[in-house]
Amino acid sequence: MRFSIDGPTTIHGSISVSGAKNEALKLLAAALLADAPVRIDRIPDIEDVHRMVEIVEQIGVTVSRESGALAVDGTTCRTSELPSALVPKLRACLVLLAPLLVRFRTATLPWPGGCAIGRRPIDLFLEGFDAFGITMEELEGAYRFHADGLHAARYVFPVVSVTGTETLLLLAVRTPGTSVIENAAMEPEIPALAAFLNACGARITGAGTPTITITGVDRLSGGSVTCIPDRIETGAFAALVAACGGDLEIRDCAPAHVAVPLKLLASMGATVAADDAAGVIHVRAVPPLHAVPFRTHEFPGFATDLQPPFTVALTQATGVALVHETIYEGRLFYIDKLVKMGAAITLCDPHRCIVEGPRRLHGTSLESPDIRAGIALLIAAACAHGRSTIENVYQIDRGFERIEERLRGVGVRIQRE
Repeated sequence: MRFSIDGPTTIHGSISVSGAKNEALKLLAAALLADAPVRIDRIPDIEDVHRMVEIVEQIGVTVSRESGALAVDGTTCRTSELPSALVPKLRACLVLLAPLLVRFRTATLPWPGGCAIGRRPIDLFLEGFDAFGITMEELEGAYRFHADGLHAARYVFPVVSVTGTETLLLLAVRTPGTSVIENAAMEPEIPALAAFLNACGARITGAGTPTITITGVDRLSGGSVTCIPDRIETGAFAALVAACGGDLEIRDCAPAHVAVPLKLLASMGATVAADDAAGVIHVRAVPPLHAVPFRTHEFPGFATDLQPPFTVALTQATGVALVHETIYEGRLFYIDKLVKMGAAITLCDPHRCIVEGPRRLHGTSLESPDIRAGIALLIAAACAHGRSTIENVYQIDRGFERIEERLRGVGVRIQRE
């Protein structure tokens, strides 16, 4: 399966944002802690969600599908051994360890997978689990965790970790006593997860700040929750306009979650108007914009997942700008593909590159290495002259729902072949 894109394109019209992938996956894990079914609305129809559903179904969880929603009954879960055939495809399944350890006091995890974007050590999980009294034995190709001594704890993350914060949050919710997570991640998906858990009976304060306090409860009721808008998708659509030029209304989004990228766009010369109450962003860009450097940082900074799309936008801007990727050392290893298309980018080291523009990109054959680089290549193809093909579109499908249909609606000439 591949995408075929004919460029260049001028973007116009409106596009709606899907539910957040990174929240949907954690809500599926959280549902296993509840003593009654949980309904998740605005669930994105993407491959990563499909894989997570497959994984929980294989351990006995009952999942009912409706249009745009999932009903999840974690009470039918029958085993804490995660399936070795599926886990390597989805690193986010690490969060399932928390509810499984709470329910079964043991869990087995094959080596996890996900995007190949550099070292994403499991050490943070092991140290956090150790603080909560969980022990681990390393087997051939798997970890086995034991939670017979599970207890409340105070844990300070040495490095901010989103998935680590979410996992310890889920672990502490039904662990007796008061737990404190310090140097916690503050991404919007975390307070959204905490708000859902609190609605089910949890006692969590401070989510969205560096210090989260959790008082364990005996049980959680079921309930319903709606996924927040996907801020990475929102930012990618904004970067698409910056790269191609045009006028786009981005609907059903949360402008406050992408405040820093929007500020960058405005400083590049785009016209940006955001209405938080209406959940709408209007972006207008007349090429060429001018180059502005940026660096990634944990929220509320510039999201690492938005670095690739905005690097593409810089290839079409006038001037020279430094891109500093501070989170993952492998996230710049897609730029050779942009250079192949005609971009003038110098890789300084695994964390920094210099982009000089504007450069006329030309269509070529490409392969998507991961979700975020994949959408960046798609944006590059949309502003390039001629036809591009992108192989391995599964990587894009992991995080973007029906992307070709939605982009066709705003002027991109794209086909799935």
